[in-house]
Amino acid sequence: MKLSTTMKLTLFVVTSVISLQTSAEILMQWQRTPLAIDLNVEQERIIFVDRNVKIGYPPSLSGKLRIQNAGGTLYLKPTQAFPETRLQLQDMQNGEIILLDVEAKENKDKLEPIKLVYEPKQATDSATFGEIEQDSQPLSEITQPKSSLPAPAALTRYAAQSLYAPLRTVEPLDGVQSVHHRLPANITTLLPGLPVKATPLAAWQLGDYVVTAVKLKNQSAEIVKLDPRYIQGRFYAATYQHNWLGGKGTAEDTTTVYLISLGSADNAMIPEPKRVVKKHVVKKTVKPQTDHAEGK
Repeated sequence: MKLSTTMKLTLFVVTSVISLQTSAEILMQWQRTPLAIDLNVEQERIIFVDRNVKIGYPPSLSGKLRIQNAGGTLYLKPTQAFPETRLQLQDMQNGEIILLDVEAKENKDKLEPIKLVYEPKQATDSATFGEIEQDSQPLSEITQPKSSLPAPAALTRYAAQSLYAPLRTVEPLDGVQSVHHRLPANITTLLPGLPVKATPLAAWQLGDYVVTAVKLKNQSAEIVKLDPRYIQGRFYAATYQHNWLGGKGTAEDTTTVYLISLGSADNAMIPEPKRVVKKHVVKKTVKPQTDHAEGK
C-alpha cells in the first residue's frame, strides 16, 4: 500500500520527535514543591541543577547514598534500597532551598539524566556564580568563570568537573592549562595523622595558582572525618569532594581533595622523609703474622 505525501511527512515528523525524546534529559520544573526523584540501586543518576548548591541530607542516608556535587551537577548513586527521603539543595548565591524527594529501589531499568528548570524570574535572579545575564553577550563570555570567580575557586570547580563530570558539561576556563604535579606516587606527609593513602591524580594551572587533585583512600575499617585543618603543607586552600571516608572496602572509602598552591604543589608539600639506607659492614678479622725471625 502506497502512502500519501502527507502521511509520509507525518511519519517522519513523529519518528524524529520520538528519537529526540529518547536521547534528551528529563526536564523537571522547580515550582517550590518537592521533586520526586527515582533511583536504582548501584546505578548513578545525574541531575543537572545548573546552580552552585550546598547539599543537606539526613543521617539515615549515610552509607546508603553516594552524593557528588561538581559545578552544579549532582551524581547520586545508592548502594542499597531506601524509602523516600528528602534532600535539601541550597543555592549559595541567593539562599533559595530546592527540595528533592529521592527513593532507591532494586531496578535494572536505565534511568535518564534529569535537568532542573526554573521560572524565568528565578533563573535570572540566580544565575550560577554571577554569570553575565545579557542576551547580547557572546556565549564564550557568559561561560567563562574567570570574570565571576576568584582563580582558586574557578580552578577547584574546573578540576572537580574534569575528573567527575561528563565531558560535555565541563565549563571552559580561559587560560587554564594542564601541568605535571611533580609529586611522588604515594604522599605520606599530607595527612600524617590519618590512616589514609594519598595518591596524586592531576594538576591544572591558572596564572600563578595551581590546583592539584589528590585521591584519598581509607586504610582502616573505621569512618574517617576529614578537615582542611588536618592538611600539612603551605597551601593557599584545600577542598574535599566529601568531608568523610567510609571504612576500607566500602563504596565510600575514597574521595578527592583539591589543593591550591602558588606555583607547583611540590613546593608547598612537606618533603618526603629520606630513606635511610643501612650500610652492611663486613667485619674482617686479621690474624697477626708470626715473626719467624724471633725464633731463630
